[in-house]
Amino acid sequence: MSDKSASQHLFADVLARVQAICAAIAAEGQWPAGVDFSRVVVEPPRDASHGDMATNAAMVLARDAKAKPRDLADKIAEKLRADDLVAAVEVAGPGFINLTLKPEVWTAELLTMLREGASYGKSAIGHGAKVNVEYVSANPTGPMHVGHCRGAVFGDALCGLLDFAGYDVTREYYINDAGAQVDVLARSAFLRYREALGEIIGEIPEGFYPGDYLVPVGQALATEYGDKLKAMSENAWLPIVRSKAIDMMMEMIRGDLAALNIKHDVFFSERSLIETGNNKVSETIDFLRSKGDIYEGRLQPPKGKPVEDYEDRIQTLFRATAYGDDVDRPLIKSDGSYTYFASDIAYHKNKIDRGFNDMIDVFGADHGGYIKRMQAAVKGVSAGKAALDVKVVQLVRLLRDGEPVKMGKRAGQFVTLREVVDEVGSDAVRFMMLFRKNDAVLDFDLAKVIEQSKDNAVFYVQYGHARGHSIFKNAREVVPDLPEDDASRSAWLGDAPVALLTDPAELDLLKRLALYPRMVEAAAVAHEPHRIAFYLYDLASEFHALWTKGRDLPYLRFIITNDAEITRARLAMVQGVVSVLASGLAVLGVHAPTEMR
Repeated sequence: MSDKSASQHLFADVLARVQAICAAIAAEGQWPAGVDFSRVVVEPPRDASHGDMATNAAMVLARDAKAKPRDLADKIAEKLRADDLVAAVEVAGPGFINLTLKPEVWTAELLTMLREGASYGKSAIGHGAKVNVEYVSANPTGPMHVGHCRGAVFGDALCGLLDFAGYDVTREYYINDAGAQVDVLARSAFLRYREALGEIIGEIPEGFYPGDYLVPVGQALATEYGDKLKAMSENAWLPIVRSKAIDMMMEMIRGDLAALNIKHDVFFSERSLIETGNNKVSETIDFLRSKGDIYEGRLQPPKGKPVEDYEDRIQTLFRATAYGDDVDRPLIKSDGSYTYFASDIAYHKNKIDRGFNDMIDVFGADHGGYIKRMQAAVKGVSAGKAALDVKVVQLVRLLRDGEPVKMGKRAGQFVTLREVVDEVGSDAVRFMMLFRKNDAVLDFDLAKVIEQSKDNAVFYVQYGHARGHSIFKNAREVVPDLPEDDASRSAWLGDAPVALLTDPAELDLLKRLALYPRMVEAAAVAHEPHRIAFYLYDLASEFHALWTKGRDLPYLRFIITNDAEITRARLAMVQGVVSVLASGLAVLGVHAPTEMR
């Protein structure tokens, strides 16, 4: 059997072999030049009974071959049967090719896992490309709530995934500190300032922020300024109070994020676009105007429900329809101020100017209608060279034993992120926020995420890792030289007689492990970290099932007291499970405990 380099995982190895066969057939058949073999994929079949891998090679190359897919599939299959990895090949349906690999392929892959250790599954598919991921970007008007939590976790896990797949990732937070809402924040903080000076402010007026999280802001202002601000006009005190309030809110938000082990590389201020020496929003509008993408015109009245930024007047418009949007978009309001969209265009142009041609924005559920215009804007300011992927994070329904959770007291109107993390821990929050696709509504039950049962996915996965370490501890009675730490143990087990792993359940577990590198790449390309969470749960489930099977069938136990060789082979398999579970959990930002309490 040929050697496989550590940098190329099993699915990539088989894909390379299939593509080489297709290229050889093309040369023999004098196909037209420039055939695109990148369309050929090798992936797990939907039905495990169809084999270990499947390829679409004949289906996508039949036109170039001027042949029926089924006929081309037979040619490819004939050459694949001679490959030293392949045990059986079947042509199915109109031309799909199913492969079954030899058992020793899977045990050899286990040795690769042991040799690569924590690096197994790490990919270079990103080729060091710069990617900017903007996530959370909550208005700095109060503590983060549980809805922000899901976007924060999703964005951070996506960054971890892209980093693991070889991209150069920048984690960015856009501070919305230039809109009317921060002036409301400042006026709300000024009330608390007056309260700190001893005034009775009574009930917080309608439209102000009522939460008591602004009390410390008022106290800080009173300590720093005494009663000086009271003597000023609103125009004079507003920027002072606004700046202080934003700074203290951002400090609180950073603390909330830190509770989830989330740190951003860049905090970008919206206000900086207009308050620095050069007005970047105006510059961006001028830039687009020079390209013919800005004009003065009147928009048609919107059909259906009212549009928030619609005004029936001649106004400055971005030609968004030229770049795939449904309508052109206004950039300047009737009062002369910029629309949010104008600032957002300037902000994304700033990202492009900083060298980011690949951008990902994580939006909340209420911003779905904003996607087309932002993608149009990015195309416009980059002449089509930059790409923006927008991932929408749907709502979180917070429950306790199936019942909706009441609002938190501190924030006044919502349950805070910190309240949830303090109650169930960051691991449960992070994993369960990812254990559903980002664009599906998520029910987060505070009682269920701390249950110790199979129904609690985060417990089940972490328990899998802890169970592996428990097995190592017990195994030292049979193999006393078994090292304590993962790296040394992996190396020590690197020459284990893994060919002894022949039970179908053992081979199925090895096949699941071998899927990890491909899963990482597929999840990274799709920008879908939930795939890793799903994979880890499936892997833990198979591991727990094999452990249970050994309880009923003693010959399948991981530790055979009178057979050190089979014990070493199975410990090598357990080490593979432990390593992959730890790796996947690290990608998602979740701890891998060695024991469960």
